[in-house]
Amino acid sequence: MVLAVGLSAALAACGSDDGGSGNGGDHAGHKGAPKLSVSGAYVSQPPMDDMAAGYLTVRNAGGGADELTSVTTPLASEVTLHTTKGTRMKQVSSLDVPADGRLELTSGGDHLMLTNLTHRPKVGEKVSFTLHFATSDPIEIKVPVEPTTYRPKD
Repeated sequence: MVLAVGLSAALAACGSDDGGSGNGGDHAGHKGAPKLSVSGAYVSQPPMDDMAAGYLTVRNAGGGADELTSVTTPLASEVTLHTTKGTRMKQVSSLDVPADGRLELTSGGDHLMLTNLTHRPKVGEKVSFTLHFATSDPIEIKVPVEPTTYRPKD
């Protein structure tokens, strides 16, 4: 319940106008639907055989917020969502994708941890990911494996 109240407050405070016709009275949850796209996704070639990290950006061009709730891939039996505050990494159950904003998973920041790998991926290999969200349909992407030292230009 606290999450719903917090989400409603965040949506109301956002103040975005999606240009649609609304009923004017309900500002809590009807600002529009999320419109998600994914870019810049990659997996760092893991130094170990059993664990890797994944990075990507989820852009939301819609007026409604969403949450990344899980990620699945044939490469790993488990993918967990991690947030980083300072030097502390913590597993979380979801990551916010703000309305008219983005969720950035970056090296040194929030990221995906892939554990119990089926094999150690090689640079140039493509890995399938399916991103699952609280309200939006799943998004399937092909993710390149990059060298451990790779840093996106963006």
